[in-house]
Amino acid sequence: MDQSNNSHEPVIVFEDVSIAFDEKKVLSNLSFTLLHGQTKVLFGVAGAGKTLVLKLALGLLRPDSGRITVLGQEVSAMKEQDLFALRRRIGMVFQESALFDSLNVEDNVSFRLREEHVPQDEITRRVADALRFVELEHTVKLFPAELSGGMRRRVAIARAIVSDPKVLLYDSPTAGLDPVTSTTIVELLVKQRDVFQTSALLVTHRLQDAFTMATHAFDRKLNKMVLVPPETDWDSKTSFLVLKDGVKIFEGDASEIANSDSEYIREYLTQ
Repeated sequence: MDQSNNSHEPVIVFEDVSIAFDEKKVLSNLSFTLLHGQTKVLFGVAGAGKTLVLKLALGLLRPDSGRITVLGQEVSAMKEQDLFALRRRIGMVFQESALFDSLNVEDNVSFRLREEHVPQDEITRRVADALRFVELEHTVKLFPAELSGGMRRRVAIARAIVSDPKVLLYDSPTAGLDPVTSTTIVELLVKQRDVFQTSALLVTHRLQDAFTMATHAFDRKLNKMVLVPPETDWDSKTSFLVLKDGVKIFEGDASEIANSDSEYIREYLTQ
């Protein structure tokens, strides 16, 4: 099991971030830190502000107050042209995959690389590597309409990782998928976390996915995700953050959230 030491450098930092729409506060004084190589799972009912956190981290929206730092740069104060350069170091996986229907898999995955004028031989190599990672090498010439929902989601992951991002933002990557397919996607997220030490924010409504990530590691020798025995002294590199009405009401590890005495969290966990 690969458990390389993390540098524990902050990758994303929210400091007292607040934002309102139509005078209604959607996030209120939100503070958290995502460290290098770690995944932070964002929980909360619809409207709690989870996806908004991803948009703020990308600089698509600016907070009304507070400070947001991503990869050492203060995105809450950056000019748009500077944000474009930063976003090249960030991968995004949307809930509905957001593939271009008119492009085949190869062209979908290589889209950002072509936009950045990467040499063709390097594009070919990196696309092949990304599709091999998600075990879809055979789909290069297929179009999104020819893929299952789970395959489209895996292509979206390949597109997100092809540029070797330092941070990945996942917006409900298993939503609408059956349990078996969801497990396949989660295994890819764990593999990306443990093999490449990529930091990530993960928005999800599926508690099982998050707890699977927190209790499993990717074993390189076996080339699969394995359950880590409870007694093992092991840093899962996955933590949880719960939002309620735009306010952080919990932040901690799997054991802490499972044993929380918060009535709201206990009700949320039993849904």
